[in-house]
Amino acid sequence: MMLGRTAAGLFWLARYLERAENTTRLAEAGFRMALTRAESNSEEWRSVVTTAGCADSYLAKHEIFRSDKVMDFVLRDKENPTSVLGALHAARENARMTRTALTREVWEAINDAWMSVRDILRRPVPERDLPEVLSLVRRQGAQVRGAITGTMLRNDIYDFIQIGTLVERADNTSRILDTKYYVLLPSSASIGSSLDNVQWEMILRSASAERSFYWLHGGTASPIAIADFLIFDARLPRSLAFCYDMITEHLGRLKVEYQASTPAHELAIRQENRLTALNISLVFEEGLHEFLTGFMAENAAFSAQIEADYRFSE
Repeated sequence: MMLGRTAAGLFWLARYLERAENTTRLAEAGFRMALTRAESNSEEWRSVVTTAGCADSYLAKHEIFRSDKVMDFVLRDKENPTSVLGALHAARENARMTRTALTREVWEAINDAWMSVRDILRRPVPERDLPEVLSLVRRQGAQVRGAITGTMLRNDIYDFIQIGTLVERADNTSRILDTKYYVLLPSSASIGSSLDNVQWEMILRSASAERSFYWLHGGTASPIAIADFLIFDARLPRSLAFCYDMITEHLGRLKVEYQASTPAHELAIRQENRLTALNISLVFEEGLHEFLTGFMAENAAFSAQIEADYRFSE
């Protein structure tokens, strides 16, 4: 059984890499949405930092939600742990601490990602350069994932990396849906919410699910279909169902390798079973917001449990 500190480094390395890419996706969705607005919409910029989980820390520094300040905060602010720069720095530090567990190709890909993004984010990004910068970050993330997939042994090292990625991904998808849940409510028109194509696009684009959704559903979007796709469609790599299907698979591999089951296994199986037993009609009946906040709490509890079970602090 590997040292807990090594398992922790691998788990958090993966979480921070995934977080950096998720933040980039949110920034791109916010930018594209802003291009469709005649006037700046502070509530939409608020939703970007809210989804990223850093609204309070943003407001501690800034009084208003303005496009340039939000972009600088989510991309470059080193004090913001969800910023692209902050997350990639943390990922590299965890990779450095677990260097002997990684292949040379993975270490070099992570190191190159950090240096490339650090250099391009030394200064605030002009609006005209933003698409190119965001594209660079995504390409760097894809190179790291490719190196992991193509060079790592399928052992406990690989399993901890994958579990970290999936926990972060599930958290991000549920945050996207929860931040925008008022758009997805069937009765949203009655509470004054606008259901326009820009909102639909932001929800799907923020989860890298836009093209896949329209492949399956044609050119129309509906609240039920979008929520169902992002929660229950196990074909989508960022759906909640896919994440927990794969988490239980990797935990099963750890169970075989270490010849022991842990409370984290039970939590993951319970979460997977709940997703299997529910459907989107039952979720809307329960309340989408209530379902998502419950899911996020369970996901956080699972993350804490795996840290305890595998002694990440030792």
